[in-house]
Amino acid sequence: MAAYFVTSTGTDIGKTFVTAALIRYLRESNQPVHALKPVVSGYDASVADTSDPAVLLGALGRPVTAEEVNRIAPWRFRAPLSPDLAAAREGRRIDFDELVKFSRAAIDAATGPLFIEGVGGIMVPLDGRRTVLDWMSALNVPLLLVVGGYLGTISHTLTALDVIAQRKLAIAAIVVSESERDTVELADTVASITRFAGSVGVVGLPRLPRGIKQHPAVAKIASLL
Repeated sequence: MAAYFVTSTGTDIGKTFVTAALIRYLRESNQPVHALKPVVSGYDASVADTSDPAVLLGALGRPVTAEEVNRIAPWRFRAPLSPDLAAAREGRRIDFDELVKFSRAAIDAATGPLFIEGVGGIMVPLDGRRTVLDWMSALNVPLLLVVGGYLGTISHTLTALDVIAQRKLAIAAIVVSESERDTVELADTVASITRFAGSVGVVGLPRLPRGIKQHPAVAKIASLL
């Protein structure tokens, strides 16, 4: 079945927001869907209900229990740092081979679309030698690149596209995730990135008002997958 790696140009851009929206859309269409967030930094077990794994579990319609969180996010670290540094704070390390093995097993077992959400941006270190980009390269599944709408995002996005192209990885879609702090019109950012994205579809996803869980842009993203 199809698997997608959800990555980004940085942290707090909207990977989980976009992934959860896609999960809800597919479930509403009666499609089986799966998700993982294997590596999490800044995880506080005392407020697990507001964590990224909890958001994904909620979208999947699954309870936020310790067992369920561990099932989709086995590498969790408390410090809000890059995974290599966060792991070191706890005297731990991420076994890259085990991470790849865990991800591949999920891909093989999936009965519907699977979203593997990365951590931070594409060049965030996982250990002393490997980055999220190495993780994506090892899996070699299509990417869903989530970028911001802030001033400067165009340069960051084009840099990411160049690095991804060097690894010959496929991009299923680029999503410009709007935030409340953006000073550039979402449509302008989408148009600028589109000019450099070649055949890759670029979709702008507005920040949804509280209480609204879906938007037509989500259907457009899903159509590109």
